[in-house]
Amino acid sequence: MYIPAHFAITDPQVLHRIMRDHPLGVLVTSSASGWDANHIPFELEPSLGKLGVLSGHVARANPVWQQCLPGADVMVIFRGDETYISPNWYPSKHETHRQVPTWNYEVVHVFGRLTVRDDEKFMRGVVARLTRTHEAQEPKPWKMGDSAPDYIDAMLKAIVGIEITIERFEGKSKLSQNREPRDLQGAVDTLRQQGKTTMAQVMEKPFNK
Repeated sequence: MYIPAHFAITDPQVLHRIMRDHPLGVLVTSSASGWDANHIPFELEPSLGKLGVLSGHVARANPVWQQCLPGADVMVIFRGDETYISPNWYPSKHETHRQVPTWNYEVVHVFGRLTVRDDEKFMRGVVARLTRTHEAQEPKPWKMGDSAPDYIDAMLKAIVGIEITIERFEGKSKLSQNREPRDLQGAVDTLRQQGKTTMAQVMEKPFNK
C-alpha cells in the first residue's frame, strides 16, 4: 500500500483500535485456484503473539479453508471510516481555486499466517465471543443458549474456524492532515452538518493535537 509519511499509522494501539471498531475484514488468499477474497467478521486478541491473533469462521461449504495450505500467508484488510471530501468545503478554494476533490479514509492491512481450526470447542468459543461483543447494545442480547442445543450443534457443524497470527501490519489514515488548518476545519464542519459526525471527530483528532 502506498503510504506517504504524513498518512502513516505507526502506533499498534491505533491499528488495533481500527480493527476492533470495524471488525468485518476482507481475507485475501492465494492458492492453486487463484486469488480469493472473503468478507469475515474477526475477533482480535491483541495480547497473543507478537502483534495479536485474529479469529473467525467461514462456511464449511466455502472452499477457502481447504484451498489454503497450513500456515499459508494471507492478508486481511480492515477499512475504517471513509467519506468524500469536496474542494468547496475548503475556504482557500474560494480564494485561489487551486483545490480538487479527494477521499478521506482509514485502513489497516494485516499480514499473517492462517491456521484452520476444525474443532467444535474453538468454533463454539469464537461464535460465543463474537455474539457477546456485537449483541452488547441490544436491549436483550441474544446468546447461543436462547436456541435449542441440537440446532446450535447443527449450525456449528456447518462452519469451520480460522485463526491468523499477525506477523506485521500497516495502516493509513488519510484525514486531510496535509491541508492548512482552516481547510481541514471547513471539511470537518461540513461533515458534521451532513450528520457524518464519526468521521468529523476522527479528522479533528490530528487537527487538535
